[in-house]
Amino acid sequence: MSKKIIIAKSMKQINNLLNICDGFIIGIKNLSVNLPCYFDMEEAKKIIKLCLESKKEIFVSLNKNIHNNQLIELTNILKELSNLEITGLIFYDIAIVNLNEELGLNLKLVWNQEHLVTNYQTINYWYKKGVFASYLSSELTIDEILLIRKKTSCSLMMNVFGFIPMFTSKRPLVKNYLDKFSLSDNSKINYLEKEGNIYPIISEKGTTVYSSKILNLLMDLHNLGEIDYFVFNSFNINEVVFKEIIELFNEAKGIDDRSLFDKVNMRLDYNIDTGFLYKDTVYKVKKNGQKE
Repeated sequence: MSKKIIIAKSMKQINNLLNICDGFIIGIKNLSVNLPCYFDMEEAKKIIKLCLESKKEIFVSLNKNIHNNQLIELTNILKELSNLEITGLIFYDIAIVNLNEELGLNLKLVWNQEHLVTNYQTINYWYKKGVFASYLSSELTIDEILLIRKKTSCSLMMNVFGFIPMFTSKRPLVKNYLDKFSLSDNSKINYLEKEGNIYPIISEKGTTVYSSKILNLLMDLHNLGEIDYFVFNSFNINEVVFKEIIELFNEAKGIDDRSLFDKVNMRLDYNIDTGFLYKDTVYKVKKNGQKE
């Protein structure tokens, strides 16, 4: 049975959700991106200890593109994590793979290069390199996901609920825009309106643009039963509502979940969709700058 893994907003929320999920993904300050919050190592150790004591799985996401001036910090963090019995370390930068081998750390690695985790050949390459799991791209269709599942023995993770990161930059793009035009805005989340859709944007040290719709794959869980980990992202969702939604997912039986699906959608004001699960990519040539 697939395990439910949550990307939470805070230590408080982790405590609140501990009994209704199988584990969590957390990020580390300066070395993680695209997460609702980041913890320093002392905070992370407390969360890891809590999860181990509660028999929950705990993944640490170091999914940032690492620069030369961060290598010492990264090395020190990897050494600390290697002694903490975490379930897995989610990586983007291949430096982590090399350091794990060179330092003899034996961390269980999860490949997550966002939009690049799209085919079983590359997943199998990393699996042979010792990576135990791959975090599937959210741009895959259900047929592509099922083909990957059939063609690899690697454990698989995928997003099934929440706002999905679409674009990341190391630059604080919103702040740069505000500074350019001498504007003032202290909002933690900004919003971009384009073609009738509203996209949440986080812009602190870097910038992440999220999907305008909330992914909701509750009706499709029974078709994805061979996926090892389903991931739920709490970003920009009321904590009470989010907990209710996890509980609704826990009720799903895979036979007739339409009423549960509708209850989730109602709690989110119907701002939901199924992402790319049923949308094949179609490339259309423009004529004189106009769509065919």
